[in-house]
This record gives sequence, C-alpha cells and structure tokens, in this order.
Amino acid sequence: MNFDITILGCGAATPTQRLSPTAQFVSIHEHSFLIDCGEGTQIRIREMGFKMQKIEAIFISHLHGDHFFGLMGLLSTFSLLGRTKDLTVIAPRDLEPWIFQTLRISDSYLTFPVHFVATEKNESAVVYETEFLTVKAVPVKHRIACHAFLFAEKPHPLKVKKYCIQDYQLGIEEIVKLKRGEDVIREGGEVIRVSSVCEEPQPQRKYFFCSDTLPLKLKDADLFNVDLLYHESTFLDDHIERAAHTFHSTARQAAQVANHLQAKKLLLGHFSARYHDLSLFATEAQLEFAESEVAKEGSTYSISL
Repeated sequence: MNFDITILGCGAATPTQRLSPTAQFVSIHEHSFLIDCGEGTQIRIREMGFKMQKIEAIFISHLHGDHFFGLMGLLSTFSLLGRTKDLTVIAPRDLEPWIFQTLRISDSYLTFPVHFVATEKNESAVVYETEFLTVKAVPVKHRIACHAFLFAEKPHPLKVKKYCIQDYQLGIEEIVKLKRGEDVIREGGEVIRVSSVCEEPQPQRKYFFCSDTLPLKLKDADLFNVDLLYHESTFLDDHIERAAHTFHSTARQAAQVANHLQAKKLLLGHFSARYHDLSLFATEAQLEFAESEVAKEGSTYSISL
C-alpha cells in the first residue's frame, strides 16, 4: 500500500524559471489527491506522467494566488477531457463563489459535480475521510485564514497468523472476532488471545503539510510523531524580521517546529525567489533538526511501512 508525496512546486509568491508555486500530488493506497494548485500545476502533473483525471480531492490551504491560481485551469481541463467523476474541493469558504463566478464570466461549465467542504477560520476538523484515510484541517497563523493538512492512515486491521488458523482450527466467526481485537472464549473455557495468534498491526503512516505560517507550538496530539512534515521555510534567518512581518517561517524555525512535533523527517519548501542556493536552507535547518532536507520539484517522497 503506497503513501507517496510528489512535489510539483515549492516556490513562494511568483513562478520563476527555477521554481513553480506550491502544489503537491499525493497518492495513498493508489488513490490520488492534490494539495494546493499554484499556476501551472496541470502542466507539472502532465510532465510527471500522473493521470489528472484520477484526482479525487483537492485541498487548498488558503486563498493567496500562489496556492490556488492554477485551480480554474485544472477544472476546465477536467471538463475538456470529459470528466464525469465527482470531485471534492476542500478550501476556505470564499473559493466556491469565485469558481462559479469565473465560470459565468467566461461562459464555461463543468461536466462533473464538485462537492465543496469549507475550512473554517480558527477551527480544526476532519474534512475528508475514506475507508483507509482521514484528513484533518489544522488552523495556522498567516496573514489570512490558512490551514495545514494532516493525512493519516486509519488503523490497519489485525492479521491472524496462518499457522494459528490450522493449529487452533479457527472458524470464520472466530477469525473475524480476533481481527476486531477481541479474544475468543470457547465453550469449555478455552481462551484464544489476540496477542497469541495475531501479527503486530502495521504502523499508521502520517503526513503533515504546513504552509504558510508563522512558526507555531502546535498542541494537537494527532500532529506529533508524523512520518514526514512539510513545513514552509520562505526565508533564512538573515531575513527573520521579514519572515515575521509577512507571517512566514525561516528554515531554522521550521526545524524547531519539527523538533517540537517529534517528526521523523522534515521537508523544507515554499522558498523565496531571492535565494539561489537552496542548500543553505538544509544547512540552517540541520543545526536544529538533523533529519531536514530541501524539497525538490519532481521528486517523490515515499513513506514506507
């Protein structure tokens, strides 16, 4: 079961020849999602060879242009390709009227239903759920309402060891009960314990996307011990005052957040165009958090079991 994050864009503010605005293609259990949709996102999706029509949900962190100006073009392309499959868009409430106003002005239409889920300012909530995944929107501190997104696998079902099925002559009802985590008590008092016949469940994998924000001491227990944290690092500490003024973070501050959350790995992104040597971001962050690296556009980061 895959859990892959591909960086389509990790630049801040305006597109450049070096970096595209924020967008990430997320594939979990072979299901496809998109986080943010800066200008040119659909081109980056094509360049990477992903099937854009398979995208099931799009998560928009906030309504600054470098995070959603590519959305209208992507939706239009979906229609031109004849999409009929439903799409869920999770975003600040004001995005919905903007989309339909744009469609009206351009005399355009969509060939598929769009279901909007609004993220509410200062509210944390599960905004998307499937049989294998939950996505929680977490408010952060930016110049306008902004949310981070936590992608978390649901607990993996227990597996009964094959040789135990034979050794204990387990019936179907007993196997189902054991998979639910319940001990089996047979007539006569024999107890078959889950701990004796079931394999250890596979760990739940978690990915936390956090952009754009001032550095925060987040307290939500769900956010701790994530496998991968993507945190904005628009500036280096040489522009820490500028970072505070614009409600952004530096690489060192992002590393401090990773330390606080006890993340396993930190991926830095959302780089200001003023910096040409991005290795400086990793150097600065690693002084605080060793498992820090710079996000690379076109690279896929997989969370293994």
